[in-house]
Amino acid sequence: MEAEKIAFERLLKIMDELREQCPWDMKQTMESLRHLTIEETYELSDAILNGDLQEIKKELGDVLLHIVFYARIGKEQTAFDITTIINGLCDKLIRRHPHIYGNKNDFKHLSEVSNDEDVKRNWEQIKLQEGNGSVLGGVPNSLPALLKATRIQDKAKGVGFDWDNQEQVWEKVLEEMAELQVEIKANDKEKMEAEFGDVLFSLINYARFLDINPEDALEKTNKKFISRFQYLENKAKATGKKLSEMSLEEMDVFWEEAKNKKNE
Repeated sequence: MEAEKIAFERLLKIMDELREQCPWDMKQTMESLRHLTIEETYELSDAILNGDLQEIKKELGDVLLHIVFYARIGKEQTAFDITTIINGLCDKLIRRHPHIYGNKNDFKHLSEVSNDEDVKRNWEQIKLQEGNGSVLGGVPNSLPALLKATRIQDKAKGVGFDWDNQEQVWEKVLEEMAELQVEIKANDKEKMEAEFGDVLFSLINYARFLDINPEDALEKTNKKFISRFQYLENKAKATGKKLSEMSLEEMDVFWEEAKNKKNE
C-alpha cells in the first residue's frame, strides 16, 4: 500500500504544479475537458477490445489524469476535492454491498445474495431507496443509443421486468421484423423508422440473453469490415485500378481473399 500511496501523492503534486505553472493546464475548465475525457474513454475501450494490456495501462493513466484534473478544479471552486470524491465513493460502495458489510437492515426488500444477479437486483433496490425516482433515472441521456438500450434493459431486469427465456425473446425479434416488413411494403417512412428501432431494441435484448455485449459485438464487426475493406483497397491499388472502376464481382474476389487470409 505504501507504494500506491507514494505514486498517488506524486500524481497529485504534479497536477498542482501543472495547474499553477502550465499555460494550457491553467486555462482548462470542466467544460473544456469534457470532450477530451470522452475521447480518452473511447481510446481505453479500443485498447480493451484489442486485448492490448500495455495500451490499456497507458489509457487508464490518461483517464486517471482526467479524474485528478476535475478534482483539482473542484477544489479551486470549493465544491469538492479528491478526498471527498474518494470518500464518497467508498461510502457508496459500502452502502450498496450490504451482503459484504452487514448493513442489510438499513434497507427494505433486499434479496439474499447467492450470485451476481442477486447483487445487481439489490443494487437497484438500494438506489431506489436512496431517493432515485426511477429505476431508469441513472441512465445518462447522452449515452449512445445502442449502449443506452443495453443499460435500460439491464436496469429493468434488475427489478424483475424481463422475459423468462431466450426463446421468448427470439420470438419477439421475429415479431418485430415481421412488423417492419409490413411498414416497408406500405412505404411509411415514419412507421418504418419506429419498427426498425423496435427490431434493434429486441436484438439487443436477445444479445443479453446470449450473454453477448452488443456494443462490443458491433465494434468487432466494424473493425473486421475496416480490415477487409482496406485489404480490398490495397489489392486494387496494386493492380493499378480504383475501386470505382472495378465491378462488384472483381471486388468480391479480393473480399473473399481478405476473409480467407484472416482465417489462416
